[in-house]
Amino acid sequence: MKARQRLGHATGPQGGCLELFEHDGAYTILWDGQILMDSRTHTSEYQMGDLGLARCEPGSTPRILIGGLGLGYTLKGVLEKASAQAVVEVVECVDTLVDWNHRFLQDLNGHLLKDERVSVTIGDVGQHLRQVDGGTYDVILLDVDNGPVAMVDVQNAALYSSRGLQAISRSLAE
Repeated sequence: MKARQRLGHATGPQGGCLELFEHDGAYTILWDGQILMDSRTHTSEYQMGDLGLARCEPGSTPRILIGGLGLGYTLKGVLEKASAQAVVEVVECVDTLVDWNHRFLQDLNGHLLKDERVSVTIGDVGQHLRQVDGGTYDVILLDVDNGPVAMVDVQNAALYSSRGLQAISRSLAE
């Protein structure tokens, strides 16, 4: 068995330590020493994409927002099932995660970020949602934190507040 290899590290929001490890073909991202995501468990990311895409009419040109890139599984699941005309915008607050997807994770998830349907914005998805025009997106998938309780960045609590949920609702097309 080969040793776990640290591929990269960075300072994340609020000064926490973000690390990427590889071990026997599996990738793990740690946040301050705690497992944030692991390539061996990604079913929920695919299911979230499936649920979001179920809102879209067959043959439509959906506008999809993914909050959080992580290991790329939500994006991968969406791209596998979305139409060739789909427009997918990823908003990721940690630019290092985008870099790691380009440098280390292509064997894991392919060249997702090179897909012509995809654009990436570095920033806070909550702030992004408050700034876009109403009805901008057909689907909004939030893959930040581990949910509304287990948050990496306490500022993400705003996403789950009344104001945050209103911004999400306003950003969705009818």
